[in-house]
This record gives sequence, C-alpha cells and structure tokens, in this order.
Amino acid sequence: MIDRDKLRNIAIIAHVDHGKTTLVDQMLRQAGVFRENQAVQERVMDSGDLERERGITILAKNTAVNYKGHKINIVDTPGHADFGGEVERILKMVSGVLLLVDAAEGPMPQTRFVLEKALALGHRLIIVINKVDRPDARVYEVIDEVLELLMDLDAAGEQLDAPTLFCSARQGLASLTPDDAGESLTPLFDIILSHVPPPPGDPEGPLQMLVSSIDYNEYVGRVGIGRVERGRLLVGQDVAVTVDSEQRTTDGQPTPNGGATVAKGRVAALFVFEGLRRDPAAEVSAGEIAAVAGIPDITIGQTICDPAFPEPRPFAPISQPTIERPYRVTDSPFAGKEGKYLPTRNLRDRLYRELLRDVSLQVSDTESTEAFRVAGRGEMHLSILIETMRREGYEFQVSTPRVLYRTIDGATCEPVEELVADLPESAVGAVIEKLSSRRAELLSLHPVGSRMRLTFLVPSRGLFGYRNEFLTDTRGEGIMSAVFHGYQPLKGDIGRRSGGSLVAYETGEAVAYGLFNAQDRGALFIGPGVPVYAGMVVGQAAKNEDMAVNICKRKQLTNMRASGSDESLRLTPPRQMSLEQCLEFLADDELLEVTPKSLRLRKRVLSHDQRMKQRMKG
Repeated sequence: MIDRDKLRNIAIIAHVDHGKTTLVDQMLRQAGVFRENQAVQERVMDSGDLERERGITILAKNTAVNYKGHKINIVDTPGHADFGGEVERILKMVSGVLLLVDAAEGPMPQTRFVLEKALALGHRLIIVINKVDRPDARVYEVIDEVLELLMDLDAAGEQLDAPTLFCSARQGLASLTPDDAGESLTPLFDIILSHVPPPPGDPEGPLQMLVSSIDYNEYVGRVGIGRVERGRLLVGQDVAVTVDSEQRTTDGQPTPNGGATVAKGRVAALFVFEGLRRDPAAEVSAGEIAAVAGIPDITIGQTICDPAFPEPRPFAPISQPTIERPYRVTDSPFAGKEGKYLPTRNLRDRLYRELLRDVSLQVSDTESTEAFRVAGRGEMHLSILIETMRREGYEFQVSTPRVLYRTIDGATCEPVEELVADLPESAVGAVIEKLSSRRAELLSLHPVGSRMRLTFLVPSRGLFGYRNEFLTDTRGEGIMSAVFHGYQPLKGDIGRRSGGSLVAYETGEAVAYGLFNAQDRGALFIGPGVPVYAGMVVGQAAKNEDMAVNICKRKQLTNMRASGSDESLRLTPPRQMSLEQCLEFLADDELLEVTPKSLRLRKRVLSHDQRMKQRMKG
C-alpha cells in the first residue's frame, strides 16, 4: 500500500484527435511499463474494436505509472462531446488535469466543455501544447487562445498561472519552451509531481468511496471503480452502499432512498492499477483509485461506506440528453435470419443494462410494448450503441432522431449546438449557404494558417444528416465538431434531404436487368443478387419524391434476336452506406433495420398500395 503523499491522480482531457491516447502510450513506454523488445500496438489504451476502427476514445480508462518513487494514476478520457458523460464523472476521481491542445487547431468546442468542468471542480491545471512539430503549428497564438479561454471561463488565479509544456506526443518529447524540442517526457512527469497535489482524504476516518465507473468480469461479476475518499478498504470487509439525497434520476426526480443505505455487501476482491494491469490488493487507503468486486448491484454514483457511518458523497451532475431515437423490435419480412436476439424482452433488457454503465443515457418505455425511447447526447452517442448491439447479435429497427424540447418561460425551446468548422477557403461559401438553410447563425469567421475557421450556433436538428454534405462541399478536407451550447427559442422549419427514395415494388432477388432500368432514376444502394422485400429502400431518387422500382424484373426471353439488343448491361457501382450514412439518410416515414450482417433501409408501411392511399389522403 503506497503512502498518500506519493500518489498523484490526473486525467488527460482534450478535444477529439488532439493526441491524448498517443501521449498516454509514450508515458507508459518511458515509465518502463513495457519491455524494450515488447511489441505494443499504437493507442494501446483504445482497447475496444470500435475505438480502434474509428480512431476515437469512447470509454474512459484507468492506468498507472511509477516515477521517482511516486505512483501516478492516469485516466484517459474521451474527446468527443457526445461522450462527455464519461468525462464529467471521471473528473471526480482526480486532483489535476492535463489539458492537451493541438498546436495548429488550438482550443476547440470540446476543449472548452471539458475545461469548464475541470475548473468548476477546482482541479489543478497543466497546459500541454501538443504536436508542436507540425509544419502548420501556431504555438504562440495557441498559447494566447488558451489564456483567453481560461479568462472567459473565470478561472481562479492559481489556474491562470498553470504551467505550460510543449510536446510532441508521437515522438515522446516534452520541453518547457516552444523552441526546445526536448529529449523525453521527463519535464512532464516532473511538473505532475510538483504541481498536482496528493489526493485529499483521512486514511484513519470511516470508509467512503464514490463509484465513478463500472466494469464487468465474468469471474467476479460487477466491478466498481473509484477513488477511496476516506478511510481504508480491505478484502473481506463488510460495507454499506448509499446514494446521495441530491442525486437525480433520469426524469429529474430525487433518487429513491437518497441518503439511506440501499444495499449491503462484502468486498470479495480489490484491485489497483499498475500499467495496463489490475493487480490484486489486500488493502487500499484514502487517495488511491481502486476496483472493488463482490457487491452485486453496485452502480455509478453510489458510495461504498462503513456500515456504522453510511455517509454518501455528492455525485457530479450529468448533463441531460438533447436528442432521442426510438428503438423497436424488427417486424421485417427478413426478421430472424441473421440475429440471435429478437424478442422484446431481449431488446429491453439490453437497453436498460446500458444504463448501468452510461450515466448520460436515458431509456424509457413507450405506449407500444415493442418500442423504446433512447435519449443521448448526440448522434454519435446513439450510433455507437447501435453498432455495439449489432456486434453482440441483436436485431432491431431504429427511426429518425428527435430533439428534446423544453418549455422555458412559456416558450418552446430547442437544443442549440456551437459548431466549429475548419475548411479550405474555397468551400466557405457553400458551407455558409447550407448551414444558413438549416437555421444556423454565423458567429465568427477568421483565418487559421492557410484555412478558415467558422463558428456557428445551429439547432441540433439542423445537424441531422449534414455531415456527408459537409464532407462533399469541402471535398473531404473539412473538419467539423459541435458541442451543446444551450436551449433557445424554436428556430422554425428545417428541411431534410432533397431527394426521395427508390423503393422495391416486390419481394425477390435483385437482378441486373431490373437494376439497369432503375439506375436512371437515381443512385442505387444494392447490386445484383441481393435479396429484397417490398417496401425496402434500394436507392436515392433523383426527384424529390419516392419512386417504386421493380428491380426483381427479369428480361423476357424470346427466340427473336437483333443486332446490338443483347449487349451486356452496364451497371453503375452501388453506393455502399455505412451505419452513420444510413442514419443520416433516414426520412420520417422510414426505418433502419439493423442486423449483425446487414443494414437495410425500409418504409414504415411496406405495402405500395397502402402508401399510395396515405399519400392521397395527405
């Protein structure tokens, strides 16, 4: 058990893709966690398949290094605003933060979001200007931008005097001056030891440990992760689990049994973090970050206490969701062919189980027994859940997202995002035009190196389906990111996509002849040999209305032949749609059928005749 004065607990926070996980890699290497000849993959902390594929951190993760007789517990946090709930609760475990800022991009929306949370908790701050070796680095300008951001957020005097380091995380170098490349990360380690205080807590007081994260182990069950705030925790110790009376449920009501003991248990196992391992421990003292097993229903926000002193710790308030997306049991003609989990109870159990890990998610039943409302922080937040469930073998359907409105002072208000776009100068006009049609308000426009940076306030619903348009308008060179700004009065109607859908007229298998006749009417999503059913969306129509196409129609065979009539049909390659692209394409009268193997767009009403009757009535 390490002395509390030898402990440092820090979190690394930054905007997405500013180099957090790469810096943690180098800290682990230079602290001797890996052998010299050990083969280690890049971004070793991004352990999930989805994280490695997308190149982003989704879940906060703990690690630890030893330096000069001190133990530094490090928490790698997500950089995307949709996973801000991970950052908000993780900051309760630490006493200091490394604020990582890209030397070219400077402070971005998520930088402001996470920094504001850290300053509110009074954490010590260390500013790290990363990627100083970039050819387009603007080191001195970025330093000024960070200081302006700190003053804008009303940082305390001590926080304004935060030390600044200059780093190249990829090369593992850090220095105290921007003109010195440095030789290693030693200056960073030294500043952590000198600037970040040891964690508070009385090791002789009654036990108190706030659970900030949850993991699961098939051998020991649920594992609660958090910092021991007070006292000591021992293997075999009897404990009480309490909830703060000020904590709120997903509907804003006080937590049931708030302030009272909600469960009792016994510590079956204790673990502390060492590098990428979890080492068993017999005892953990105040200040240490530990993992506790043996309490069956432990969850985030609960406090593990001494049964004689059931005193809960206050939990960080989590920002409320801004959008929701209905999930429903699949009723497709192809249901059950590719998935393992189809019934309502499977879908319901899985969605509510996600609440135990993701505190910023909300799930509620609907009047229909086969549909559920899932609310989250953004489109990516919900799409990651869809992809995760898909890989687990679930088969279900989702529809278009809806923003969560609020009534403020008698007026209906909607969530508004602060959008920052970095793009080539040639694309500025097209982006402003498209966002203006989506009720966006341009706040600022200024050059950043050879590019332009635009800042908008745009309704959350105005961003639905916009990312692909943005990439097209900027020829793939644009970078956009948004963070929740607040609620404002309703902005008015916002149009969705311009084209209609090409809808399969009958059930069967797509053939080249039918596809050839349909491709003149729009862009196809499927090729020959793909099974389809009536009502399935097989492409995007060129006109602004839905069109029924018979892609299963075969050429009539006769014994008559003519020169040139039997030449091979030339098909345009189908557009391959990712999950995000399918979700963006969805219209209000359409559903996305998600299975482990396929993504199928379909109409809510599959029958062509019924759709025509509804159109005539409408």
